[in-house]
Amino acid sequence: MKVYTKTGDKGQTALLGGSRVPKSDVRIEAYGTVDELNSYIGLLRDQEVNENRKEILKEIQDRLFTIGSDLATVPGKDKVKKPDLEERDILLLEKGIDHMEEELPPLTAFILPGGHQSVSFAHIARTVCRRAERTVVRLHEEEYVSDLVIKYLNRLSDYLFVLGRKMAQELQVDEVTWQPRIK
Repeated sequence: MKVYTKTGDKGQTALLGGSRVPKSDVRIEAYGTVDELNSYIGLLRDQEVNENRKEILKEIQDRLFTIGSDLATVPGKDKVKKPDLEERDILLLEKGIDHMEEELPPLTAFILPGGHQSVSFAHIARTVCRRAERTVVRLHEEEYVSDLVIKYLNRLSDYLFVLGRKMAQELQVDEVTWQPRIK
């Protein structure tokens, strides 16, 4: 199979189920942003500090591919074979959040992203996840999108925020809190 097909040379792409849409379509933007997020999760997985979290980060990448295939499918084309997102996928994220939070000090202020390159990668992934979520919600306003997709992305951004905090703790990096200038 060749990487290039030339079928998108005029700014159109095919969805699973057969229809073609402009590459500027919100559906393409949604799964493209999920794909971008998946790349950042791969970058997080490659960080030495996440050696013990490689499996859950790979699981997240697998679920993001599941979400991408769901978003790339023409609504109503139920016969297209694709993996399903399940409630247990969200529960896995929640358990991960709960486990990390047990070992973190309570959050008392907004945290500025940064402090260590690896932690910054977590914050970038979190913000890309939020953008993916906003784009999927916009798509949901126009066409059917599974509620589980929106819920998963919402919980994943929470997971990534807590992961950034946990990484900072493990790297022995002080969290820098926002000090608002109020007159």
